[in-house]
Amino acid sequence: MKDSIMLRFLYGTVWGRLLLKLLVQPPVSKIAGVFLSSHLSAGLVPYYIKKWKINMKDVEIPEDGFSSFNDFFTRRKKVKYDNAKNDWLKSPCEGWMSFLKIRRNIVFDIKNTRFSLEDLLKDSKLAEKFRNGAALVFRLTPADYHRYYYGASGKVLCHRKIQGKLHCVRPVALRTVPVFAQNTREYEIIATKEFGTILQMEIGALLVGKIHNYERFWEPNEVEAGMEKGYFEFGGSTIMLLFQKDAVRLLEKLYARSNADGEIKVAAGDEIARAGCGEMHRVPVL
Repeated sequence: MKDSIMLRFLYGTVWGRLLLKLLVQPPVSKIAGVFLSSHLSAGLVPYYIKKWKINMKDVEIPEDGFSSFNDFFTRRKKVKYDNAKNDWLKSPCEGWMSFLKIRRNIVFDIKNTRFSLEDLLKDSKLAEKFRNGAALVFRLTPADYHRYYYGASGKVLCHRKIQGKLHCVRPVALRTVPVFAQNTREYEIIATKEFGTILQMEIGALLVGKIHNYERFWEPNEVEAGMEKGYFEFGGSTIMLLFQKDAVRLLEKLYARSNADGEIKVAAGDEIARAGCGEMHRVPVL
């Protein structure tokens, strides 16, 4: 993806970085959010659909059209989940998926951003539980569907939100600032019958980068694969699934969908892995 002139200015010049410091402040982000949720932003929708060649098939379009840009961005469409196969892991979202082993002392290098598992989770004891396990990283593009789901059934044991500075996840930004180490993120720890204890995380970004997870007022609580977990408002976004050692095996046939970077295109509800141990082959390097 080519960097826009605005992004090169924001991240590649002194004046741009000064402006960026202003843009990532909460009040500015809030103003941007108000505009994108207003009727004034509805005019952006046709341009956005055309620019990103968004497939509107199966999209639920309101009778009077979308009332705002965020109304369109958080659009609903039919997602098929087959819960009969409980030993299959389902993709929690639409996007580009990567797989990697969580080896000891690993430093994640995702989109040119480096951070440890402890930095990501802000919990060293929790990080140790997933050591030698596996991670699935889902990169949502502007053209993708931005509602997301639970990939497996189980009990949510706890929920945590980590505040951070919001930055764009486009390439120029990634070469300049440690984006993932600063972004707001939320995760839930889920006890599943088939995959053991897993962790599902959402990561937000500039401008608004809002993560909207549906509130549940008790823990533990039961969730089902395919249950809608929440949605992203406009802004770059990523979802991660973490598994303990020998808990999951990625389907070999998925590699036929890989792009040049080893990412695999998936849709929400796709069967992507099975429970159980097994050596992974042709693992993409992030």
